[in-house]
Amino acid sequence: MYSNLLAEMSRNGYTRVKLAKHLGIAYNTFWAKMNGLTDFTIKEIKEMCTLFNCTFEYLFEDIQSEKTA
Repeated sequence: MYSNLLAEMSRNGYTRVKLAKHLGIAYNTFWAKMNGLTDFTIKEIKEMCTLFNCTFEYLFEDIQSEKTA
């Protein structure tokens, strides 16, 4: 779902498990967020933007496009 986030994770050597641990959440919770079942918190989004040195708009571009379609 979040292709840019997945790309940044890959570029920076983060697996889904490793990023979940970095964010301090369970893998199952992270999985639910990546699959759109629940939302990332503002704190989690800020942490990922800082970690990957990217903007919110870039990391979550896929959902922005879906909402305007």
